[in-house]
Amino acid sequence: MKKKEFRKMKPEDLDKTLSESRLELSKALGNVKMGRTMKNHARIRQMRRSIARVLTLKNEARKASK
Repeated sequence: MKKKEFRKMKPEDLDKTLSESRLELSKALGNVKMGRTMKNHARIRQMRRSIARVLTLKNEARKASK
């Protein structure tokens, strides 16, 4: 997802998206470590970046509320 799309989301939705993304990433990394092949290895990078975007937005919101 793009940063614009994340900014439109409510904090509860961001938390849900973050947990889903982390779960998906852990499953993908587990499959790779077990020797299974992935159709798209770039997906791991995309998942990491989306997690980082969500965490950045949460930190910005936390700092803005202070």
